[in-house]
Amino acid sequence: MDTEGEHSENLAQLIKRIRDTYGVNESEVARRIGVTPATVNSWTQGRRGTKRGPNPEKLRALAREFPKFTEAEIFAAAKRAAPGPLSPNAEERLLDLFRGLTEEQQQMKLIELKALNDANKR
Repeated sequence: MDTEGEHSENLAQLIKRIRDTYGVNESEVARRIGVTPATVNSWTQGRRGTKRGPNPEKLRALAREFPKFTEAEIFAAAKRAAPGPLSPNAEERLLDLFRGLTEEQQQMKLIELKALNDANKR
């Protein structure tokens, strides 16, 4: 995340670079990542729409659709911590562990995970 000034580009500037690099307009960016053109426009105008900013899945979609820009670069521009990578088997391992918990333990873990995710969105 934007630490010690190492990356000062904001999301609006990054989207402009994406548009320039790929020769696309805001509507095409929006179509390719599954949001409305108004959403992309709000990002380019510096309006995030919510306190949390762009959804991490939409930031990942930007990296997937415009691969000249890394996920880390996109998340940094959005002033968000980039989620850690998941190995191919990690999701299944997590589900197996979760299934071994009692219902009460599952609820506690869901609360804990939500809090961690919310903290990463600030």
